[in-house]
Amino acid sequence: MLYLILAFFGCASGVTTVLFGFGGGFVVVPVLYGVLTAAHGADDAIGASAMHIAVATSTCVMVVNAIAATRRQQRAGNLAGDLVRAYIRPLAAYIAVGALVGALAATHASGTLVRWAFVAYLAATILDCLLRQGFLAQADGADAVPLSRGVMVGGGVVIGVVATFLGVGGSVMTVPLLRRRGLPMAKAAAMANPLTIPVAIVGTVAYMAAARDLPAPLAPWILGYVDLLAFAVLALGALLGIRLAAPLIPRLPDRLHARVYIALLVLVMLAMLLM
Repeated sequence: MLYLILAFFGCASGVTTVLFGFGGGFVVVPVLYGVLTAAHGADDAIGASAMHIAVATSTCVMVVNAIAATRRQQRAGNLAGDLVRAYIRPLAAYIAVGALVGALAATHASGTLVRWAFVAYLAATILDCLLRQGFLAQADGADAVPLSRGVMVGGGVVIGVVATFLGVGGSVMTVPLLRRRGLPMAKAAAMANPLTIPVAIVGTVAYMAAARDLPAPLAPWILGYVDLLAFAVLALGALLGIRLAAPLIPRLPDRLHARVYIALLVLVMLAMLLM
């Protein structure tokens, strides 16, 4: 039953990855945290490390999700060469640097701190999208604005730090950032997928390497903080979800796409608050 639940939400993470660029973290982290805390008591090593395991396993799932979704978005025509040169390449390296810092910080932070940082970040992002102009709606005929050097360096590093610390892939920073540069929601969400790849790879390696700081393995199927069994089930479900959702990529109207994006963030935040 446990793995059926994970497979279902893995599929949901695939859908949100390909349509909203979430990478899977906003689905995987709350679900896996809830499953682990319910299955293991507070005195159990796995239960005590539930948030770290959820975040670490999420980054591992995001490697699969981000690569598969990137391929789908390329086929849909949302990752043209000019967008790659103007936005993806300049940000990717700086995001990778920030990702290493964020992963190292998360392995030394308490699970409670990571959980409440996750909730606070969601709340701040939701308010920013609702209150600042440029996300929910854009002026007709507005041209896309290139990234400044300061945004590329500072923004890229901050995105990497926050994304890996929380196990969310950075989409909640990259999508609003690109959206406010005048890009349609479909293209902003599409570009979040390749920009999630450096976060996912660096974060996964760092969380696996955390095994050397643990007095003993948490379980035979857990490497560092990455739950390999949960990863396998979630990743398989995610690939199915990406395949099912791919035909919807060109069909979502821009304004509806932006509103559903915010609604999903609200649902995830409420789920984390109720756990």
